[in-house]
Amino acid sequence: MPDFKTAATYTILILVVVSNTLDFIMDFRSDQVAWHLVQEIIIIVMTLGLLFYLYRNQKRKQRDLAQVVNELKKTEQSLEQSNARIRDARKQYSALIHQQFDDWQLSQSQQEIGLLLLKGLSFNEIAAIRQTKEKTVRQQASEIYKKAGVSGRHAFSAWFFEDFL
Repeated sequence: MPDFKTAATYTILILVVVSNTLDFIMDFRSDQVAWHLVQEIIIIVMTLGLLFYLYRNQKRKQRDLAQVVNELKKTEQSLEQSNARIRDARKQYSALIHQQFDDWQLSQSQQEIGLLLLKGLSFNEIAAIRQTKEKTVRQQASEIYKKAGVSGRHAFSAWFFEDFL
């Protein structure tokens, strides 16, 4: 459905064609000068050409828009599939981390701290979240490293991320 501006343009151009055609017929019957008749034919042909051009241009734009909308839908579907795969991978990775924590026999508190360490939080930030002292977090982190058999925070993180690189 064309917008108001397009419909108005078509209407005006059709009125020009109709009025010039009627004028041409009346002038032809009254034996007007040939140049005047040729001038009216030129106006009619040019107006019809413009109408045809506008119509084709509008149809092309509609096709292009439909193609863009179709491509957008495909991209949205692809993005949703990718997001679903990422969500699944995140769940699987989280399950693996928790399984490893269980294998190391980390307490619930140590598991929580371990996750926060893997997320990159500082001891101070972890203490604030857990509403405890930084020294307590440091002691629990040391226990985590000991149970994991790693030398410190970086080795602990590397243990989980090493296979991704």
